[in-house]
Amino acid sequence: MALLASKRFKFTYGPVPSRRLGRSLGVSIIPHKVCSYSCVYCQLGRTRAPRIKPYSYFDRGKVIAEIEERVLETSPDCITFVGDGEPTLSADLGWYIGECKARWNIPVAVITNGSLLFMKEVGQRLLKADMLLPSLDAGDISTFQAINRPHPELELQKIIEGMIAFRREYKGLFRLEVMFVKDINDSELSLRNIRKLVWAIRPDRVDIAIPTRPPAESWVRPPDPDRILYAQRLLRAAQVMTWPEEGAFDFAGFDTLFDAVIALASRHPLRWNQAKHLEEAFGQNGELERLVRMEKLSTVKYGESQFIIPPAEESAGD
Repeated sequence: MALLASKRFKFTYGPVPSRRLGRSLGVSIIPHKVCSYSCVYCQLGRTRAPRIKPYSYFDRGKVIAEIEERVLETSPDCITFVGDGEPTLSADLGWYIGECKARWNIPVAVITNGSLLFMKEVGQRLLKADMLLPSLDAGDISTFQAINRPHPELELQKIIEGMIAFRREYKGLFRLEVMFVKDINDSELSLRNIRKLVWAIRPDRVDIAIPTRPPAESWVRPPDPDRILYAQRLLRAAQVMTWPEEGAFDFAGFDTLFDAVIALASRHPLRWNQAKHLEEAFGQNGELERLVRMEKLSTVKYGESQFIIPPAEESAGD
């Protein structure tokens, strides 16, 4: 599991600034990189052993108690189940959603790759969520394999059928995200194949995203601007999310800058300027540079931004 230096918080992080959800309290109920995909653009790295069978990973009481503590301390705009892996792989997800809805008047969102919605029990667990944000990055099998690198038992047709069936039953806000990667799914054919599936699924909204944080594969790049604009036109009402998120990261509960940066960056790579804001808040000017020199933190450049990430041995593992 990813190393989190905070002794207080194992399952929650943030609130972090979200382009879609405001100040989002992230909740991770899955061990590090337990997922049904190994997407080339994933900011958490490669999935070593993709899985598709839901399992109960953690003590329910401990998880909900930590969520409660964080809600009372930080007053988030949204409680979001996402975190270290694919949240629908938790057999307890429906229970967590129900508890959050019963305890607090705060919207509950689930960010998912949508790959397991064809399983009836998975869909049932999600029905009480206020918002579901599944992803759809491919409209044909070859592109699906290239960008999402799914578990060998997953079939694109079955995944799409699952999304369509779930959408008919679900009463909450259904926002589909399409992540575009240059030369993988931004061709004319790829875009039109995706459009066909979007029309079949009928989401409330489509969000167009591009890689903005260091991806699993170093060669991953965002499409050219003209392709993004073309995709927006083709998908009609799609919203383009190509800008960095704005706002401060919450660091309550962390005793040191190092603790806060490790905990946040292991799940949400921090831009250098975001980490510097944390440094200022802790009153430890120059500490980031010192930690990088000591190799307790690493930096990587992606696009025009420099990111702070944990050293490999601290962010890897299941």
